[in-house]
Amino acid sequence: MFLAVFGLVAFAADSAFAQEANELAVASDIPVYQQIKIKFIEGGAGFMATVLLCLIFGLAIVIERIIYLNMATTNTTKLLSKIESALNQGGIEAAKDVCRNTRGPVASIFYQGLSRANEGVEMVEKSVVSYGGVQMSQLESGLSWITLFIAIAPSLGFLGTIIGMIAAFDAIAIAGDISPNIVAGGMKVALITTVGGLIVAIILQLFYNYLVSKIDSLVLAMEDSSIALVDMVAAYNKK
Repeated sequence: MFLAVFGLVAFAADSAFAQEANELAVASDIPVYQQIKIKFIEGGAGFMATVLLCLIFGLAIVIERIIYLNMATTNTTKLLSKIESALNQGGIEAAKDVCRNTRGPVASIFYQGLSRANEGVEMVEKSVVSYGGVQMSQLESGLSWITLFIAIAPSLGFLGTIIGMIAAFDAIAIAGDISPNIVAGGMKVALITTVGGLIVAIILQLFYNYLVSKIDSLVLAMEDSSIALVDMVAAYNKK
């Protein structure tokens, strides 16, 4: 209800700016950024601003997640080779030092598993599985907010569509006549807000799918390398 009232007020306040924007649109050789600004004003600053905030916040989380996931990526083959060499030369403590000096969730999982190596292979496996779940939840942190913005952006656009239609019917009721000039203003607001919300949702959805695929590859690497670590510890204990 608050958003609907806020949108109606914003639409009325921006009617003068929208008229000016229409005049600017007629001019030739308008830069792209200026055309986007015009459409933003025509769509109503109230709703378009909320849609834009969804994009800004969503992209901020996306950038943070991309940086985190790239930093979490580890060459598991190289790490396992170092751990195996450390086990053969210096034992469990040397292997733990290798994990301690390596960045990423895989090294952290290995460290937790090696910390329980003296309790048997089963405890190593349980420790790896338990701490792997913790690391997986950290990898997926923030994705729920991205899905929220993906859902909110088109919803705000559709809400702007309804408000634009209401404004169009109000104009018709006041004029007592149905003419294209009367209806065009409200219809334009309806269409622009819808397009804006869908564009934001599409952009965030693409990044979301990329993040999910990145997390899946990291989890798969964690699982495969964890199995190799358990086998490595079992072989070490037999010696």
